Amino acid sequence: MARTTKPPRRGHVSGEGYLSGHLLIAMPNMQDPRFAGTVICLVAHSADGAMGIVVNKPIAGLSFDQLLDQLGLEPVPPQRRIRMLQGGPVDGGRGFVLHTPDWSTEGSLNVTKELAMTASVDILKAIASGGGPRRGVLALGYAGWGPGQLEEEIQRNAWLCVASDEELLFDEADDGKWRLAMARLKIDPLLLSGTAGRA
Repeated sequence: MARTTKPPRRGHVSGEGYLSGHLLIAMPNMQDPRFAGTVICLVAHSADGAMGIVVNKPIAGLSFDQLLDQLGLEPVPPQRRIRMLQGGPVDGGRGFVLHTPDWSTEGSLNVTKELAMTASVDILKAIASGGGPRRGVLALGYAGWGPGQLEEEIQRNAWLCVASDEELLFDEADDGKWRLAMARLKIDPLLLSGTAGRA
């Protein structure tokens, strides 16, 4: 497909902050296997690009206890645990905690009034010791887009967008989150599947 020089349509963004804090839902015809069936929370979106965290792909083979042990953090076993996710294909060795904004430390990012993100080990220490935010998930890696790239993908119908909420962000039913996100838009995925991928 030829690249267009037209600017992204502003109808797909919400105010100055663009889509930060919203969820992207991969369309059924998503060609990239890394993103097929994903729900992604956009933690940053501006003219400079976008960053998101996949919220429905649990990590296999690594527990929170094991991660704390690898990082040399106490206590092990922890008094409290947090769910761990594959946040995206970029920088898989970095951890990001998406969480409710009732806890913060230096370097915490307020994504919206209802959502924050922290990349410091301080939050892992707090959770392990029984404190930390009310709700949260730990993601390893993230998804990234360059300037205008996400807008182009949305215009090509690779993604749908829906407002985020705690159920979609933090509940454990990862297998059902994609359908639940679609249901928030009152869309039947089968109808999308029936028209996707046809020339």
